[in-house]
Amino acid sequence: MGGLKENSFFRGIRKVFGFLDKAMVKIEEFILSFAIILISIMIVGNVIARELFDSGAFYFAYEVSKFAIIIATFVGIAYAARRGRHISMSAFYDSAPFKVRKVMMIIINFGTAILMFVMAYFSYNFVLFEQSTGAITTALEVPRYFMAVFIPIGFLTAGIQYLRNTYVNFTAKAKDKVYLGTDAVDYNDKENKEVRMEDVSV
Repeated sequence: MGGLKENSFFRGIRKVFGFLDKAMVKIEEFILSFAIILISIMIVGNVIARELFDSGAFYFAYEVSKFAIIIATFVGIAYAARRGRHISMSAFYDSAPFKVRKVMMIIINFGTAILMFVMAYFSYNFVLFEQSTGAITTALEVPRYFMAVFIPIGFLTAGIQYLRNTYVNFTAKAKDKVYLGTDAVDYNDKENKEVRMEDVSV
């Protein structure tokens, strides 16, 4: 009975973390989508207002766009890590045998996680410094550190995600596969890698 209760407890914990993970994905996707749309609106709106109507109505476009770019960049780090979409130079990795690729991916993910946490620490100190200056932005006149607050958050979530990428390669489902991210199997381990002509649309 004790073992059954313990298993139920751990299943419950896994369900909670699974729910939180899915919620985090949706939040990241919403933030990234909103940031990209906002950048587009600011740029297009500013051009139309300035060129067609000779108006400065979008005087805040630069600052809002800059803010959105920072959000998209640093929130996107964790999202890309989850999907295994970060740019990599993989010539040696692709030619290595399975076991070597597995070890390399574990080391890369763990090392990157440490780097992300270090960057989170330094960027957090930068935010504190910006806050201490009391500086505000020119157009919107909001505290300048607001623009930087997403930087340590992005590095922190990326570090957590890279730790998850490390862990997933030790699990049973990764017995015969290498995971680039928690949601991304290494393309070298996918079946039917060959592209057929009928699958290519012009």
